[in-house]
Amino acid sequence: MPGPKIVSIGAAVQDVFLSHSDEFKPVVENPEESFMKLEMGAKADVNNINFTTGGGATNAAVTFARQGLRSEFMGTVGHDPAGLAVLNELDQEGVDTSMISYSDKYNTGYSVLLLAPSGERTILTYRGASTHYDAKNFDLKDSDADWIYVSSMAGSMEAIDKIFTQAKKLGIKIMFNPGKGELKQTAKLKSLLEDVEVLSVNREEMQTIVEGNDMEEIVRHAHHYVPVVIVSDGPDGVLASDGKTIVRAGMYEDVKVIDRTGAGDAFGSGFLSQWAAGKSLKESIIFASANSTSVVAKIGAKTGILHRHTHLHEMPIHEKPF
Repeated sequence: MPGPKIVSIGAAVQDVFLSHSDEFKPVVENPEESFMKLEMGAKADVNNINFTTGGGATNAAVTFARQGLRSEFMGTVGHDPAGLAVLNELDQEGVDTSMISYSDKYNTGYSVLLLAPSGERTILTYRGASTHYDAKNFDLKDSDADWIYVSSMAGSMEAIDKIFTQAKKLGIKIMFNPGKGELKQTAKLKSLLEDVEVLSVNREEMQTIVEGNDMEEIVRHAHHYVPVVIVSDGPDGVLASDGKTIVRAGMYEDVKVIDRTGAGDAFGSGFLSQWAAGKSLKESIIFASANSTSVVAKIGAKTGILHRHTHLHEMPIHEKPF
């Protein structure tokens, strides 16, 4: 019997990473805030370049495919080489791209990422087709999906509302990882959550939706909206609850961070890849943490995504009744 089918909905971009440059070094007292300046008219040598693809939804789609699930991508690209690169990579990963749509007005999203030695990066991004969504391009009416995974839709609430309404009618469960565009529209966002099964956000984002200071309080309040809540808190780990148990997890392991791009996507999709297949909350969080940790140890959002049957080790995790 085939595993669950998950449709990932949202952004697709081409990412170009520039790294190993003497120019990408701290030039101010606090290197955490700024690491370089570019002289006008100068040429800065870069000794390493990586062409990859990104966008929350394509990253998630690859996690699902590598975990042996039936994975499909729904999003918009332009008629250009970057769009072709996105499609080719998804095809190579075994992701169904038959529901992709094309923009006649905008190019495919494109990002140039300047990587500092610390793994932090500055991103020059053209959002293009990945932020101009037309609701007519998102139609689930013939879908046999079990789940949809919706990442940032650049605040296009009309498209999200249509997708969620259709999913609900079809009995398709929803995991939602909203972006800044959605979180700015708090009232509309809250009204959409009644259809959502799993909500994944960070601590600051959740505090725009519900009241509360400590993590457990925030998670308990979030249960007024959704059955399964995942709240991340940077280096302090994550707190998750399905209304029966609360899981608090630390870091999976301490690795040298090469590039943080796609870490959040790897965590959210890593969770759903296990949860949709019937794993426990604890097991799903462990895999999510492992997937995210693996991704930050490589350049690019997809390179480190774990394959099926990867051996996982123990990690700091605590489970208690809700």
